Amino acid sequence: MDWQVTRGIGLHGGMDTQELRAEADAVLAELVGAPGGSARLREDQWQAVAALVRERRRALVVQRTGWGKSAVYFVATALLRRRGAGPTVIVSPLLALMRNQVEAAARAGIRARTINSANPEEWDTIHEEVERGETDVLLVSPERLNSVDFRDQMLPKLAATTGLLVVDEAHCISDWGHDFRPDYRRLRAMLADLAPGVPVLATTATANARVTADVAEQLGTGAGEALVLRGSLERESLRLGVVRLPDAAHRLAWLAEHLDELPGSGIVYTLTVAAAEEATAFLRQRGFRVASYTGRTENADRQQAETDLLENRVKALVATSALGMGFDKPDLGFVVHLGSPSSPIAYYQQVGRAGRGVEHAEVLLLPGKEDEAIWRYFADTAFPPEAQVRQTLTALADAGRPLSVPALEALVDLRRTRLETMLKVLDVDGAVKRVKGGWTSTGRPWVYDAERYDRVARQRAAEQQAMRDYVTTSQCRMEFLRRQLDDEEATPCGRCDNCAGAWIDASVSEEALTGAAEELDRPGVEIEPRRMWPTGMPALGIDLKGRIPAGEQCSTGRALGRLSDIGWGNRLRPLLSENAPDGPVPDDVLRAAVAVLADWARSPGGWATQAPDATARPVGIVAVPSLSRPQLVGSLAQGIASVGRLPFLGTLAYTGPEGAHMARRSNSAQRLRALSGAFAVPQDLAEAIAAAPGPVLLVDDYTDSGWTLAVAARLLRRAGSEQVLPLVLAAAG
Repeated sequence: MDWQVTRGIGLHGGMDTQELRAEADAVLAELVGAPGGSARLREDQWQAVAALVRERRRALVVQRTGWGKSAVYFVATALLRRRGAGPTVIVSPLLALMRNQVEAAARAGIRARTINSANPEEWDTIHEEVERGETDVLLVSPERLNSVDFRDQMLPKLAATTGLLVVDEAHCISDWGHDFRPDYRRLRAMLADLAPGVPVLATTATANARVTADVAEQLGTGAGEALVLRGSLERESLRLGVVRLPDAAHRLAWLAEHLDELPGSGIVYTLTVAAAEEATAFLRQRGFRVASYTGRTENADRQQAETDLLENRVKALVATSALGMGFDKPDLGFVVHLGSPSSPIAYYQQVGRAGRGVEHAEVLLLPGKEDEAIWRYFADTAFPPEAQVRQTLTALADAGRPLSVPALEALVDLRRTRLETMLKVLDVDGAVKRVKGGWTSTGRPWVYDAERYDRVARQRAAEQQAMRDYVTTSQCRMEFLRRQLDDEEATPCGRCDNCAGAWIDASVSEEALTGAAEELDRPGVEIEPRRMWPTGMPALGIDLKGRIPAGEQCSTGRALGRLSDIGWGNRLRPLLSENAPDGPVPDDVLRAAVAVLADWARSPGGWATQAPDATARPVGIVAVPSLSRPQLVGSLAQGIASVGRLPFLGTLAYTGPEGAHMARRSNSAQRLRALSGAFAVPQDLAEAIAAAPGPVLLVDDYTDSGWTLAVAARLLRRAGSEQVLPLVLAAAG
């Protein structure tokens, strides 16, 4: 499908241009809260509105954050509704932006409703309102498009009655984009089912030439050529800089000492949930009003955090990419990144939240040595190899009935998130279908596009290299980012640290540095035990299902840290990497493990307390056998036994096939399958447990899925241990 980029379009025929423009400007005035005022659409915004309302075209708008894309589709909605069109459907992944837009639409008399994961109790009522014609705008999260009930019942009705379809964050449609979301591909079906002449608007601020072409082609399929309106991505209010500091403690200390110097309120982005929680805790200790915003944050807490930032009751939200682009605060004064995102395009998207309605905003990147390790940890998103895809298709075809994702996990060795992503792609490609009860095979031929998947993987690697280059470049930083997005008008900004000279004071005081180091050096996180066996184990010949009996479960355990945090994670990642040599546990790590054990004993319910329900003191220590790091695990267990004056009872025997115990990043069913029968309680260990019944401390180096600890605990509980208390060096996530 051909596509064109235009800076303007001609208006012809039909309604009077001047009258329509005046009506559009009046709607805009109401939208921005200035009825009767002088609000007026800019020419490029008017071009988009005219294309939708007059020409009923399909258009892709690629414009910088703050350009006013929402004004275009709300104004177009009002004009189309006045002319008898059906409701506008906006597909957006941004829950925070949805809430902002519902409020903005109300100012212009536009009745907007939203369907997303945060309001399931309202869905039925909203469906009824849409059917009665009482809703002008329906905002829908992309995940709803792949819901069976929504897809089969609501989507056809919407396709038949929609007056305007808006696809927000349209780069998510393309697997070339930095934030590909397979749920968006369901839009193909809706686009194909729209009535003739229904206009479509796709919007994004972050699409390079390849993504633009891909989205435009999908947008225009079956409806002629898609119009592309692409503008400059310059952000004149942003001043970009990089602060290179030696370690995580220096970065936290710098933030604590310089946060008050940053204008207004803003966002501090981190790469992981653990890092966000660490930074939030430290900044609060230093007296700052900040809030954490991550994928683990409850919905009510998210809304409160958004409100607090909007009303400047907090200095910053400390956020992961869960906040994304979905936050509309025109006077946001700064964006700071504690760690580099893996793509300059993603970085441009996130910093684009700042400076929309103010003349000056600070954008600072504080890269870390751990960034690339974190990129690798979260990089398991590539489309699976063909053999695994074919295995999935065969499993669905042979089942003769719908299979849920947990049931498929017993048949396919893919982690759940990757399996779900693959199924959504196969669904759009027509090879599988989501139905009540799970997934089924359609039996249609399907071709594995290995060349495309390889190209996408290479594109991801190129983006990572570009992010490394951004940190070290001596050229204009804004120009660098704009060229990554194929902005042909990119020129030096004259404002960034490379254009105008460094203005950032990178110094930190000894007092702040000591405080940050103490925060990051504080070891100890809880490990929640497994309580349910994975679905489908009997089909694998393993007679385990349902809830793990209370008498066979392990207890809540402890780890020094998570591999994704910037404190102990930085210390433990090199120690536990695949290529790290085995050896005795380092002294500082052993001391930290002992400190975790001491804190655990003093915690509520710990054995050092006098509480009636306190855990009894461990009677001894048992080690998990390690094929890759026997010295590390053995010396850790022996060292804790020596310092804690606990007897070392022994090590479980490993009886499984080579490598099964070391397998990681599988789904739960496959992980448990590999571990089934892999351990045994040696006679001397069984005798030691029988001679001194009571809780035992189970020591290992690392836990990811939690199934090694669950299997080992089950054996020890059956051998007579009253409780099994896991203690490991590192936890995943």
